[in-house]
Amino acid sequence: MPFARPELPSITRILSTSFAVLAISTSSAALAQSGAVGGSASENANPDLEFCEEPMGTLAVYEDQRERWWHDYYRRYPSLGSTVPVLRMMVQQSNCFVVVERGKAMKTVMGERTLQNSGELREGSNFGQGQMVAADFTMSPSIQFSEKTGGVGGLISGLIGSKNSSLGALVGGMKKNEASTTLLLVDNRSSVQVAAAAGNAAKFDFSAGLGVLGRSAGGALGGFTKTPEGKVIVSAFADSFNNMVRALRNYSAQQVEGGLGKGGKLKIGN
Repeated sequence: MPFARPELPSITRILSTSFAVLAISTSSAALAQSGAVGGSASENANPDLEFCEEPMGTLAVYEDQRERWWHDYYRRYPSLGSTVPVLRMMVQQSNCFVVVERGKAMKTVMGERTLQNSGELREGSNFGQGQMVAADFTMSPSIQFSEKTGGVGGLISGLIGSKNSSLGALVGGMKKNEASTTLLLVDNRSSVQVAAAAGNAAKFDFSAGLGVLGRSAGGALGGFTKTPEGKVIVSAFADSFNNMVRALRNYSAQQVEGGLGKGGKLKIGN
């Protein structure tokens, strides 16, 4: 009688189990930013992004690249660049604020006024004073990262068991990348912080362990291995922004006895 080899779990069943767990684990990171926007009209905007029937004011986005979070972000993903463009598109697609320019393009905006004053622009160009729109609010982002963890990789690897070490290595190679983001909203006239919101997102990286199945399997899973890290960050910011908008819908100004900035209730003794 020929020696009976022990039955091993099929790769299809194992990967199906893996993907099922991944689908559950990554459902909160489904948000992504795409499409375009012109005025209050959006094209292909994320349906999960909060939408406002009318704007709550004008807003500028300020990214402080001197902060520690920025250096950590840039060290990890130098090719992603500034977070400002995607945040500005997100805000405008939501129609919750009208976005005003206070970034790099401001130099060009002011340059046109310099040309007007020099007499170089055509008559009727109308770049005179009193036309720029004030920014009612400033929104400031920050990002916090967690190191790669075993995530569900270790869990599924344990479910597979030691009899199939190759597949255990594949699934054990899944590492979860997580990012948390914070958005602060400040009233520019009073300097009072109006709102703060945190959000998070995660994705799984299959890069470790794919080699055990050869090129064909690696190609089949290429969509996972090539997922941009930027999608995690954008998803976390979308989560933060949605949380902020929900809070602002129920906004109630904080009141201090005697008026803001006039001593407050915590009096200092003689």
